[in-house]
Amino acid sequence: MTASTGAPGPAGIARPGSPAYEEASRVFNLAAPAHPEAAVTVDGIDGIRAALRHAADAGLPVRVIGTGHASGAARPMDGALLIRTRLAGGVEIDPQRRVARVPAGTRWAEVVEAAAPYGLAAPHGSSGGVGVVGYALGGGAGFYGRTTGLAANLVRAVELVTADGTVVRADAGQDAELFWALRGGGGGFGVVTAVEVALFPVHRTVTGGAYWPASLAEPLLEAWLRWCADAPRSATTSLRLMNLPPLPGVPAELAAGPVLAVDGAVHAADETGLAGALRDADDLLGPLRAIGKPLIDTWHAAEPAAVLHAHMDPADPVPFVGDHLLLGALDGAGAQAFLGAVGEGSGSPLVVASLRQLGGAFAEADPAGGVLSRVDAPYAYMGSGPPFGPVTVAALEEHCTRVRAALTPWDTGRTLPSLVENHHRPQRHLDAADAAAVARIRAGVDPEGRFAGDIALGALPPA
Repeated sequence: MTASTGAPGPAGIARPGSPAYEEASRVFNLAAPAHPEAAVTVDGIDGIRAALRHAADAGLPVRVIGTGHASGAARPMDGALLIRTRLAGGVEIDPQRRVARVPAGTRWAEVVEAAAPYGLAAPHGSSGGVGVVGYALGGGAGFYGRTTGLAANLVRAVELVTADGTVVRADAGQDAELFWALRGGGGGFGVVTAVEVALFPVHRTVTGGAYWPASLAEPLLEAWLRWCADAPRSATTSLRLMNLPPLPGVPAELAAGPVLAVDGAVHAADETGLAGALRDADDLLGPLRAIGKPLIDTWHAAEPAAVLHAHMDPADPVPFVGDHLLLGALDGAGAQAFLGAVGEGSGSPLVVASLRQLGGAFAEADPAGGVLSRVDAPYAYMGSGPPFGPVTVAALEEHCTRVRAALTPWDTGRTLPSLVENHHRPQRHLDAADAAAVARIRAGVDPEGRFAGDIALGALPPA
């Protein structure tokens, strides 16, 4: 195709080489760029319908992104029309129902800000910059999750435009079967335009991160795992081995060498619960601090919005290559396998290797939930690194394979869609029967498979 630098064509469709194309196809993971045949940014129903008519007339498959954070998990978009959703309207809070209506393309930080005046919090992840729609419909495992469960369980309605331009609202009372499939079904149903998400009361949170030299990793990991075994449901944490480069925004103490971090949140639903949250946080952090004084320790009681900063996720797009597994209970051998693969002396090129604490409400099926309503694993592993300088994509891929092999005895064979970082890696979150049921429902709203490229690989029926 000949690159064009002119104005967008019919229906606002932009071609490679134009500013509108670059804007519509921009993603967060710079190592997984999107190269569709054409792209358009839409802010309303009319724009979506026009784009769908164009795709049908041109015989193009359709792909959809919001904020572009899941590009590493997405299949290539070559030959497709990409619709970027940036729906107008802003976040609407219903404090009586404790529900937020969120237009597609909205980031979690906007929901947190809108809910805060009502003493309510949202089921966001570790970064306020991540889009609400993809995260929530892909499961979502944040720092409130051991109390609330997966974010998908808090979705109360989904609004979308199907391949033929029909506007659909799916909730428990209408199109309930589609509503079930949308929540964790892997996408490919149409262009989601908005979701309604349940909120919950949070008075204060004890949140932050503590960082130690990686030389203390073995006793720190052992102590963290012991605490996780019977941790309170109000607490959700992660443990990370980090080898951060000396970049702007990275504290000098953390760029001087590998570190181990424990971050997360312990929340109090009301004022009377704050003292208990402080005690629960001390039960975790006291034994860890006794092992060694942290290089940096930011744990503190704060407003709920502070949870968005505990994990120190990058705010700007970066290139990275990574992998994700759901793990069973980690014994001493599992801890050693993890440290041997990503700890000091492992030669790991990964910048971050993380264990996310699950269990609690994460493990409990929601009778009113969607096809993915629980995670049957106590831990999630995520590891990633940027292909900078001498570190190549091939080296990162090779080490991801090494980590996966080391953790094989504890690998459940399952993944969580919102945590998948690489579409080349094995993934599975639906069993065969559920995947077949979802495929039948999807065929009812997209009989020609116009959105088939957007279906998560972990949701496809076995071949």
